[in-house]
Amino acid sequence: MATRVATSSNQLNKLGVGKLSELPKDGKYGDFGGQYVPEILIPALKQLEAAYESIKTDFEFQRELKVLREEYGGRPTPLYFAKRLTEYAGSAQIYLKREDLVHGGAHKFNNVIGQALLAKRMGKQRIIAETGAGQHGVATAMVGAMLGIPVEVYMGSTDIERQKMNVYRMKLLGAQVHPVIAGSATLKDAINEALRDWATNVQTTYYLIGSVVGPHPYPMIVRDFQRVIGDEIMGQTLRRDRKLPDLLVACVGGGSNALGTFYPFVNESSVHFLGAEAAGAASLGKGSVGVLHGAKTQVLQDEWGQISETHSISAGLDYAAVGPEHSLYKKLGRGEYISVNDEEAFEGFRMLSQLEGIIPALESAHAVYAGVQRARKMRKDQLIVITLSGRGDKDLETALRYEQARGTV
Repeated sequence: MATRVATSSNQLNKLGVGKLSELPKDGKYGDFGGQYVPEILIPALKQLEAAYESIKTDFEFQRELKVLREEYGGRPTPLYFAKRLTEYAGSAQIYLKREDLVHGGAHKFNNVIGQALLAKRMGKQRIIAETGAGQHGVATAMVGAMLGIPVEVYMGSTDIERQKMNVYRMKLLGAQVHPVIAGSATLKDAINEALRDWATNVQTTYYLIGSVVGPHPYPMIVRDFQRVIGDEIMGQTLRRDRKLPDLLVACVGGGSNALGTFYPFVNESSVHFLGAEAAGAASLGKGSVGVLHGAKTQVLQDEWGQISETHSISAGLDYAAVGPEHSLYKKLGRGEYISVNDEEAFEGFRMLSQLEGIIPALESAHAVYAGVQRARKMRKDQLIVITLSGRGDKDLETALRYEQARGTV
């Protein structure tokens, strides 16, 4: 395993905190985060933060959230020992955190149910969302139907073409889907349109962001609702193995499933973090500090600050930036982030399907590949948990086209 730089007390003192878990401070994660938005949105963000702080200790809200997570969402999700994948890697024990079994087929439900209940508490009459791979849009449409709140989803036309089944699912669930043709017509552009809508209709509309991106308090809110992943992993590994994992692995686009996995362990120095980015959208690996969608973070941009075009076989990782808390983890050495290309991701896709009978989302396949490669460098008594962020039903057409292009089917 690669050596990780320790997060020293001196570094934390410079951030004005004793532990990384105490961030954000004043809406920032060290140099990252903040609120870089039009003035019209500042009151709305303050209102959102106040409402969120009030529900954190509200017994009725937390009770309803817990019940819906369990009875509607299907939590807790299993921690599955991948015996054949472990044998294939030939070293460390590999476990899969099965977020693909959450209602809707992805981790997106964890955040959506929390934010949707918050929107209801705030008296909002309409929910808007952006989506890339479609899983966040589907989760928002599901919960909107269940709570009786109208939902509108912005989705790039490129992603609409490669995620037709998820578009149909959203419409079947009663959501209106708005195609976005601007720019690269992917997730970045869908967020742009959603922000424009919110700025115009801020009094009646709740913008339900799908990842740990955007202006404060969104990265914090999404992280906190997604931390259920890591909280469950901690309890499950302690009960099963009487120890914490040695390594946590997750894919990183905006970074919500990864941060939900990592955050509960952020003060546990023995637990290493490995994030797998798409090679064609590796903002942590190839980006520089900039501002995108209301937050300062690592961004893929040119020398004039123009946002670069990105590419990934997985629509959910095809984003030109990353959540600001991940940028801080990278800067401090608390997390390690590597790039996985399309071919390697597809190898992870086939590997898990054929060895364990589990078809992962192409996003998750990046983490599977990275986790198996890292396992080979670890001892047999060490424990890896790979967060399987979603299931691969949505990606079968993309996978088939990819294999046809390579002449392998």
